[in-house]
Amino acid sequence: MIIGNKVFKDYTYVMAIINLTPDSFWAGSRAMSDAALSACERAVKEGADVLDLGAQSTRPGYAEVSPEEELARLEKPLSAIVKQFGVPVSVDTYFPEVAKAALEIGADMINDIWGFTRGNMAEVIAKHGASACIMHNSHTQVSGDVVSSVCSFLERRAKVAVAAGISPDKILLDGGIGFAKSREQNLELLNNYAKLKSAGYPLLLGHSRKSLFVGRVEDRLPQTLAATYAAARSGVLFVRVHDVKQNKEEIKKAYENRN
Repeated sequence: MIIGNKVFKDYTYVMAIINLTPDSFWAGSRAMSDAALSACERAVKEGADVLDLGAQSTRPGYAEVSPEEELARLEKPLSAIVKQFGVPVSVDTYFPEVAKAALEIGADMINDIWGFTRGNMAEVIAKHGASACIMHNSHTQVSGDVVSSVCSFLERRAKVAVAAGISPDKILLDGGIGFAKSREQNLELLNNYAKLKSAGYPLLLGHSRKSLFVGRVEDRLPQTLAATYAAARSGVLFVRVHDVKQNKEEIKKAYENRN
């Protein structure tokens, strides 16, 4: 898997969540405007392999902001971050016009929670030679076998990406934990996450502090770390998390215990 000028393989890497929003589901992850730089600096010092910037909350029940508002939140921090930190930068957006602007500023990857189902996102990414994370999502809850349904969706959307001109070695797939799924389905998917490898691409797991773990968001780190450990043991390429240092340590333990 290539993101920017770096190759990621044979390990489990950390994508750090940097929320440029006032309403993301965990207050501890919000880092708007100038706070984004210090959040990124901390994440990089703690070992983040990729920084993932999001300027629109996609928590349950979120109120969508316009592409213009999203870009207004994103432009200044992104410009500074791509110049200041030596790690690849991903932008979490499903608006093609925001993706285009972000890639022109210097982002290396687009993380699309709607899996290229809204507009010409695949073509925009291909034109810029960028990487893509394609997530499973739906306007209605998944029915039937959740693992098979998610895998089928991801296979179809990856074909769209390749047909648009995105290099296969720049595609990452995300099963969409917490999106269009009941808690039981989320747990089923989490426990069988490695099966999504059958779609033919490396995987990203986005599970950090999500509601499938129940309890207060402040208390969900132990469950998050347990899931990260399992993901590393099964060869998931990336985990997208809030708590970089703790997750890096868990990944290290998982690989030490494989030997």
